[in-house]
Amino acid sequence: MDRAENAALLKRKNNCCQAVLLAYADVLGKTPAELCTLGKCFGAGMGGMEGTCGALVGAEMVLSLTGGNMMQAKALHQKFTELCGASICKDLKGATTGKVLCSCEDCVRNAVKALETIRQMSV
Repeated sequence: MDRAENAALLKRKNNCCQAVLLAYADVLGKTPAELCTLGKCFGAGMGGMEGTCGALVGAEMVLSLTGGNMMQAKALHQKFTELCGASICKDLKGATTGKVLCSCEDCVRNAVKALETIRQMSV
């Protein structure tokens, strides 16, 4: 199973941020408990759907923990937005428009896909 699909499965028992972090447990050098603690306040987007999608936050955390830089962080944000249609949780979930742009499972998948694109570019 690829990392994106693993993250989508992990989303079933964790929030979006935790699912992305746990999908990278093998490269982060942290226990699953530590990764869940790190991501626990980023479910339902930052600020309870008002801010950045938790899946994107998790991907940015992975990027930081694996030596990423600000240029890569910007590229990650842009790629995620391209794949999902937005980066703010309430916009993704259609909280004000009633139109869901991207499901949570797809946000998690897309966060991993975007991160993998950025990581491959730096190799």
